[in-house]
Amino acid sequence: MRHRRPRRLLALALATAPLLLGAQPAGADAAPRYQEYVALGDSWSADVTPVGIRTDQAPSGCAQSGWNYPRQVAKALKTVRFKDATCGAATSAHLRTAQDVTYVPGLLDGVNEPQLKRVSKSTDLVTFGFGGNDIGLAGAALGCFNLLPPLEPLAALKLPAPLGKDCRSGWVRPDGTDLMTRRIAEAEPQLVRAIEDVRGAAADDATVLVVDYLAGVPVDHGCYPSVQAHDGDLMWLGEKLKELNAMLRSAAKEAGAGFVDTYSGSVGHDVCQGPGARWVEGFVPLSSEPPFLAVPLHPNRLGADHQARSVLNTLRT
Repeated sequence: MRHRRPRRLLALALATAPLLLGAQPAGADAAPRYQEYVALGDSWSADVTPVGIRTDQAPSGCAQSGWNYPRQVAKALKTVRFKDATCGAATSAHLRTAQDVTYVPGLLDGVNEPQLKRVSKSTDLVTFGFGGNDIGLAGAALGCFNLLPPLEPLAALKLPAPLGKDCRSGWVRPDGTDLMTRRIAEAEPQLVRAIEDVRGAAADDATVLVVDYLAGVPVDHGCYPSVQAHDGDLMWLGEKLKELNAMLRSAAKEAGAGFVDTYSGSVGHDVCQGPGARWVEGFVPLSSEPPFLAVPLHPNRLGADHQARSVLNTLRT
C-alpha cells in the first residue's frame, strides 16, 4: 500500500494549496480582501453631477455622484469601511488643506476637510485621482468653447469669447513653446510628493493606485459643430490629456504606487461620439445617460463604469 501514499500526499497538497495561499473554496463566504478603502481625487473621480449629494463623507458642494467609480469599486470589493473624499475642483493641495465648496448656498455648499484626513494606518487600499486641476487643464478646456467656425475673416474681427479666436494660440507661443506642456512637467514633483504623503499615511502594505484620465478628447480629429470647439483646439486638448497621463504614470512609478490606465480602453468613446458610445460629455450640459444632466467635459455614467472596471482589473492583475 506504500505506493499510494505519494498520491495521497499530492492530493492533500493540491486540496489545501488554495487555503495556504489565502484563496477561499468555491461557494464560501470569503472575507473582504480590503478592509478600508479611501478614494481621493478631483471631479473626474467624484464623477460630478450638477446637483450634488450630501453624505457623511463629503458636502454637497463636492457634487459626488451616486454611481462614481469609487462607490462601484467599494461595492464590488465588499470593503468593510469606505471613505469617499473625492471633490469637484480639488487639487493635490487639498490633500492637506480644506476646500470651500460653497457655490450655491443650500444646494451646493460646505467645506470638504483635507482629503488626507480620511487615510489612516487601517487603510489598505487608496485610489488617487489628481492632476488635471493642478495644471489648470479644465480651465483651458472651457476656454476652447467657441460657437463660431474657424474662418479667417471671423478671426480678424477679434470677437470676444465664446466667439473669439482659437484657444491654443494662448498657450503655444510663436517659438513653439507650449505653456501647458511646461505646466505638466512642473507639476510632476508635487504629484510625486502627494502620492508619497498618501503612502506614508496609509498602512505600510497598503495598495495605492494612481488613476489616470479617460480618453475624453480625440487627438486626431475634431467634430465641430457637435462639439463647439475648433478642431485644432480639440486635438490640442487631446494631446495635453495624453501628456498629463504620461506624467501621472511616471509620478506613480517614482513614488512607488500602482497605476490604473483608464485611457487606453476608452479610446473611441470621446466627446465626439454619439449617445451610448460617448463616455465623456461635451460642452452642452445634457447627457444621454441618467440622470440626463451633465457637467461639461466630465465622465458620464458609462465613463464611471469603465473607470470602475479598470480599477478592479488592475487589482486582479
